[in-house]
Order: sequence, then structure tokens, then C-alpha cells
Amino acid sequence: ALTGPGHGRHRHLVRLTDEERALLTGTVRPIVLLRRLTPARAGRRPADAVAPGSPDLGVMLPYTPVHQLLLGLPGDPDGPRLIVMTSGNVSGEPIVTDDEEALERLAHLADAWLTHDRPIHVPCDDSVVRVCDGRPLIVRRARGYTPLPLPLPVPVRPALAVGGDLKNVCCLGEGRRAWLSAHIGDMDDLATQHAFERAVAQLESITPVRPRLLAADRHPAYRSARWAARNAAGRPVVRVQHHHAHVAAAMAEHGLDGSRPVLGVAFDGTGYGDDGAVWGGEFLLADYDGFTRLGHLAYVPLPGGDAAVHRPYRMALAHLRAAGLEWSAELPCVAACPPDERRVLERQLERDLNCVPTSSMGRLFDAVSSLAGVCHRSGYEAQAAVELEAAALRAPAGDACAYAFALRDPETDGGPEGPDPLRADPAPVLAGIVDDLRAGTGPELIAARFHRAVARLVHRVCALGRERHQVDTVALSGGVFLNSPLSSACARALGADGFTVLRHHLVPPGDGGLALGQLVVAARAGAAPD
Repeated sequence: ALTGPGHGRHRHLVRLTDEERALLTGTVRPIVLLRRLTPARAGRRPADAVAPGSPDLGVMLPYTPVHQLLLGLPGDPDGPRLIVMTSGNVSGEPIVTDDEEALERLAHLADAWLTHDRPIHVPCDDSVVRVCDGRPLIVRRARGYTPLPLPLPVPVRPALAVGGDLKNVCCLGEGRRAWLSAHIGDMDDLATQHAFERAVAQLESITPVRPRLLAADRHPAYRSARWAARNAAGRPVVRVQHHHAHVAAAMAEHGLDGSRPVLGVAFDGTGYGDDGAVWGGEFLLADYDGFTRLGHLAYVPLPGGDAAVHRPYRMALAHLRAAGLEWSAELPCVAACPPDERRVLERQLERDLNCVPTSSMGRLFDAVSSLAGVCHRSGYEAQAAVELEAAALRAPAGDACAYAFALRDPETDGGPEGPDPLRADPAPVLAGIVDDLRAGTGPELIAARFHRAVARLVHRVCALGRERHQVDTVALSGGVFLNSPLSSACARALGADGFTVLRHHLVPPGDGGLALGQLVVAARAGAAPD
């Protein structure tokens, strides 16, 4: 993030609205994601390595005495106009708060050190917020927001929800209040698991809650869920489906008591599905008691698991193959994949080796990003999707074209009767992108047309859900809805058609809000432990 002595120092770099100025100068002082000016006005610019490929720059104003001293007090010689600041941790790990540990763990990152004789009792990252349609959209909920309680629309028994394994946040609740921890991190690191235990103990020390029930994700390998099982001490552990928890978090945040279901749209990168697949492009009919899967993105293979996440061209090639489209050498994703890897990948897909099926919308964004030539390798989480969003924002005005998903409906396509969900097939979208590439269409237009395609899919499926189930409230949740142009387009289309649209403003739509949904599903008074 960039910081300076006042928000005027950033004017040549970013656009600033009244709502964003209020967030910057308010008491919380979060990092606010501000849209870059393109091109930037005359003046110094941050290095290319600062938020590479992102349409936004993180900006915050000084909030500690050290910040003020670095930037200069009134009467001091002029200090730096802007400073690039980052947290003291390796990516994905918890923030380092001990001087000796910092000298060891961060030695490869820092050239100088400012130590202190007062130990840090509670580590807390900076909160990160962006403004979407004039309302705050919390990306990371930490300093300034935690541990302030959130009101609950239904009473809950004393419980601890342990969240997920990515962007972990835990949550204690009792009665009509819930206390979320600050952002902890990704649970694949031992240091983060220790930080999680300390966060649970710290929350219990400052609240009256003594959990009699634990809530966890249904993923059998999640470290957070395994911790819950190990530490249950005879208390029930309720497993909550990942995307149901996302939708329930949105319902709870908006004060719904669960007496009527909502149409939940849960788009993210990964979540364990009840059929063992990797879900992530989900349309649910949900309340706090349970959910029905109304529809989802058609399954495609996820070749190599995390390898496909870090190398989006693998996901693009898997999607092309599932759509029956040739791996033509002129396509950017094909050119990006080394020939030896391409041959192995082709054999892997043919034999279905280490290819878990996925319905993930996050992975589809990755695939389109690589197919359009925007991003082929991800150096940070969601980089391919972030850069696709940036490309869409650069698209020339006046184009209203959109690709179209094929919606496979068992009720109308002559399939067997029963509860089979709708399937949104991206094959026509991919074919349209390939045609556009061959016609010389630039990546910006392709990105914008893809965003419009997803928004129209959301509207179409929700309209079918309303027609069949007489439900007109839609909850948009999951990390994909951190994409502000997509969130805006979905809300605009749904609102124009008479839907009530619930979007997150108090907790993140991603996994940082997951524990709140787990809590209300698992611990709601009167709900029987599963």
C-alpha cells in the first residue's frame, strides 16, 4: 500500500470519490483500494512491482506515531511524499510480531530494522476495503473492525466456527452476537496454525463465550476442520458445506431470520462439494437449515490441482478440451504452455490422472485470462482474474456484445425427471472468444464481453429460480464477487428485474467471511447438531 501525509499526495495516481475519502480519513484508517488513473498524471509513480497488473492501488493514511515520524511532523524538513508499505510477513504466513523472529524469518526481505522494547500482544493486519456502487466492500477485515461484535438476526448457542483453510478467520458466537477474529492467513503453514490457536485463545479471553459446539468446513483434509475434531473434547463438531456457509454469511449480515429461502449465487475458486468435486460456480436455494443445488457451472477437469491455479494456461487448455475446441498454436494459452508440458497435460487429461472435476467460476476466470492472452502465470492469489478485471475496465466504450453460456436444463432438455441441477456450459463462451481472437479482437474487449456473459448468466438462472420457487431475494457471495465490475453488473441486472440483492458490506465475500456463515448454520438455537 502507498501512504503519504495526506490524500492529496495520491491525486496524480488514483481516482478518489467522496465515499473513498471518507474511508481513508475515518477512524478505522484501512487500506482503501483506489482505481488507478490511466494514464497517470505527471508525477512520481510506484515501481511496476507494486500491485502488478491490478487496476487498483492500495492507499492508506498514517495511523501510528511511527508513520507520522517517517513522513515528517509540522515544522520538520520535508519527508518522503509517498512510501510503499507492506506487512512484515512472507506471503500467506501470519504477520511477524517478535523482533528475534523477524530478524530470522524476514532477513531475506528487509535491509534495515526498527525494533521496540514493548512486545506486541495481539497481531493484527491492516484492513483492506474497496468501494463498490458507493458502499464499502471489505476485502480483509482486521485492524479497526475486529474484535467488535456483529449483531446476529437469530440467537445461537455458544459456539466456535473455525472458518476455512484459505484467508482463515475464526468466529465465536453466543445469543445474538458474533465476534470474528482478525485475518489469520492460509492454514497450510505451521506458523499460521499456531497463530490460529492463539487467535482462538485471545477471542475467548475477551468474550464471555465458552463454546459448547464447533463448526467447520466439510472438506475432509482442511486443517481447520481437523483442528476442530482434535480439540472437540466431547463437544459436537458440525460440518457446514462451503458455499452454503458463504450464502448464510450474506443472509446473516443483512439480518435475515431464515424463515424464507434466498437464491444464493456463490462464486469462488474452490470449495468441497457434497459429491466430492471442487465446487465454485454455484446457484443454491438456501436458508439456514439447508440448501438445494439449483445449478452450477458444468464440470471440467482440474489438471494437477494447484499446478492449474499457478499456471492458468493449464486451466485454459482443460476448458478448451472439454468444449471440443482444438489446441491451435495461435491461441495465447497454447503458445504459453511449453511443448513438453503440453504433451504431458494432453495425456493427463486423456487418462483422467489427478484431474478432479471442478465447477469453479474462479478457475473459469483464470482460463479466460490465459485464453485472451492477459495472464498465463499467477505470482499472487487471483492474479489472472485481477488482470482480466483490469483489462475489462480498459475496454473501449460503446461495445455491448456479450458471449452466452449454454444452459442445460433437465426439465426442458428431455433429460430424466428429478432433482438434477441446471448446468451452465461455458463451451459457447470459449468458442466465441476463440472466434474473436482469430478476428483480431483485443483482450480488453474479450474481457469485457466475458464479464457481461457471467452477469447475464446470473440474471438468467436467478430468473428461472424465481419462476420455479417464488423466491425474489438473491445473495451474491464468494471471492469472485470482490470483482467490482462483475458485482455491479449482476446487482444492476437483478435489481432492474425486481430482485432484492444482498451483497457483503460488513464481512468479506470471500473465505474471510466463511466462519460467520458456519456459525449461524451450525449453532442457531433450535437447530439439531448434524
